[in-house]
Amino acid sequence: MTAGAPTTSRRQWLVPAGLVALALVPVLAGAVRLVELSGGAAVLEPPHSAGAPVPLAVHIVSALAFTVVGAFQFVPGTRGRRPRWHRVTGRIAAPAGLVAALSGLWLTFVITGADGGLLTAFRAAAGAGMAVALALGVAAILRRDVRRYRAWMLRGYAIGIGAGTQVFTAGLGMALLGEPGPTAEALLMGAGWAVNLAVAEWLIRRKPPGRRRPSPTAGLRPAAERVG
Repeated sequence: MTAGAPTTSRRQWLVPAGLVALALVPVLAGAVRLVELSGGAAVLEPPHSAGAPVPLAVHIVSALAFTVVGAFQFVPGTRGRRPRWHRVTGRIAAPAGLVAALSGLWLTFVITGADGGLLTAFRAAAGAGMAVALALGVAAILRRDVRRYRAWMLRGYAIGIGAGTQVFTAGLGMALLGEPGPTAEALLMGAGWAVNLAVAEWLIRRKPPGRRRPSPTAGLRPAAERVG
């Protein structure tokens, strides 16, 4: 038992470590963007939203907090042995996620909305869906409905970390199709959100491994044995 305990403890950190790794590219890109906004040398191609540095900075910081802090909500031990840690990180992640979703919507409609197109529609749907999912999650936990809380928070996190998956979907698309056009780019970006939501729904709906139901005759000795 003692030999297996450290291994089990390490395994509990595999999921959050993987989620942080998935968010690594967006996290680095956000950090570089913040340096640029503070007056540093331009490294990335400036987005349309660079004309609104304060909302862009708010979006980047809140998204970073949500994806990184939110990853640690998936450590199983924090929900049992360390519930206070789970509550504290949740109280940071949920508001940060809501701010990230709403600021992303503002940037989409006010700054980039003029471009229109499929990608703008996908971004608007992702921002609205993330905000609604997190709001429903908060409402559920206030009712002490833990099952629905976990489901809605997982959906919100799946949308929020979509930028990490989009690195792979966009990279795969470029490798197969070359430089994508506007429609292909939108579909590749949308695929990142779709993949994450599909995984989230699978996790929500899968049945946890339960205990085997005892046989109706369990504990009953055969008739011949009882007679003997």
